[in-house]
Amino acid sequence: MFKKYAIIIGGGPAGLTAAYYFLKHSDIKPIVLEKEKFVGGISRTMNFNGNRMDIGGHRFFSKDEEILSLWRELLPEQGAPALDDKVLNRESVLTEGGANPEETDEVFLNRRRVSRIFYRRKFFSYPISLSLETIFNLGFFEMISIGTSFIGAKFSQREEKTLEDFMINRFGRRLYETFFRDYTTKVWGRSPAEIGADWGSQRIKGLSLGKTILDFFKKTFGFKDGAGETSLIERFYYPKYGPGQLWEQFAAEIKKLGGEVLTESEVKSFTIGANKIIRSVEVKSPAGNLSFPADYFLSSMPLNELADAFDEKTLATRPREIAKGLPYRDFITVGLLVDKLLPVNKTKIKTFGDIVPDCWIYIQEPSVKLGRLQIFNNWSPYLVADPQNSVWLGLEYFCNEGDNLWNMNEEDFIKFATEELSSIGIINAADVKYGVRVRVPKAYPAYFDTYENIDELRNALNEIQNLYCIGRNGQHRYNNMDHSMLTAMAAVRAIVSGDVSKSDIWNVNADKNYHEGKQTE
Repeated sequence: MFKKYAIIIGGGPAGLTAAYYFLKHSDIKPIVLEKEKFVGGISRTMNFNGNRMDIGGHRFFSKDEEILSLWRELLPEQGAPALDDKVLNRESVLTEGGANPEETDEVFLNRRRVSRIFYRRKFFSYPISLSLETIFNLGFFEMISIGTSFIGAKFSQREEKTLEDFMINRFGRRLYETFFRDYTTKVWGRSPAEIGADWGSQRIKGLSLGKTILDFFKKTFGFKDGAGETSLIERFYYPKYGPGQLWEQFAAEIKKLGGEVLTESEVKSFTIGANKIIRSVEVKSPAGNLSFPADYFLSSMPLNELADAFDEKTLATRPREIAKGLPYRDFITVGLLVDKLLPVNKTKIKTFGDIVPDCWIYIQEPSVKLGRLQIFNNWSPYLVADPQNSVWLGLEYFCNEGDNLWNMNEEDFIKFATEELSSIGIINAADVKYGVRVRVPKAYPAYFDTYENIDELRNALNEIQNLYCIGRNGQHRYNNMDHSMLTAMAAVRAIVSGDVSKSDIWNVNADKNYHEGKQTE
């Protein structure tokens, strides 16, 4: 049945998509090697006493119809109201003939996207908008200062060498210093003045204060575009039990179709033949040290770990040094189960316990290290064991592996996180029922240090003829989930077609259209 073999390193969205596509579109057998005990990577779901945690928060959206079709192939869309919509009599977006989430677990929910900024103990829309709420919260004179600063930036555009340049050009210095500078430093551990402008091109392209002002007047006076780009999606798909549900389904389908998914299998080195062709990969597993020969090798492992797996004859000193210097931002989530939240829900969206309706909240309070707050009840009521009487929160901290936050023991960290959330008026510490901590290394590829030389590393890796780099960490690119999947599809197409350039793989998400934008007819 299978004429050739492909080793796929990493069982996250990119790796599993590649394996599935090989089985659907070729006679090549995929073998997925995953270092951890689970699949899904950072897109996994963890279960704590019936309360499920989405690590990092994963909205399922895409402008690519092939991605949407693939998701629907694995999980059907929602055809009846979810628990909270049903009980609260809220509006639902349903698909005719779709699945009923109250009767089946295999379903994609269609959820409302609400994300806001919490600053000065007040809520602001995200991305920041020119609304009466914003004007009231900031004050009239502050808004005048922001507007004046923006006009000044438009008449004096900076050369965009850094992320700071990128943001000031689009928002003006005053708004940049109010909402972007300190939060970005909290997330990345570096000032925006030390981060390359490429990050802005990846994550906030298409947004500016000018567009925000224009959008305000259009909404105020009832004007509509014939066709345009919405800044951020208003709804998204979401598996009933979180993103890990989809990737576990992927792994099951891959096995059913004849592929293999091997967990606890850590790649240590490669055996290289003539003309820089990989012959096999050596793996450490519970069964001992194993060797897997194959025709093709697709890698979504971090580039610094990939470089370490090659000898200096295959990968020269210079690209190895670049790989070693690529930075990452690590990540800690604290799950807290609480009785209630303190902020009053002033929106028109009804919720269980009348909690605020946000999926996540960007915490811009300078007094705490907390970066974002997820409210899992609002992602999916099925993530929470008792969604009508308790609130399941995810407190997200950005750190570096080995720093003080990373090394703090679990009990102390949960106490620290509880005190921070209490100090800014989100909860009462006495209302916490349960807490847990999860640490995630190499969660976010960062755009500084040796990143400016990444093209040299990419070119060197492209010389290894049967190696294909895919996914977020495989390309050291801050991709969303759908873009990681698209790199995998491009790699499979290149292999099946015999295309040796690999350019289509690296060009995914290299355009200038905003990554969460959606063309509206």
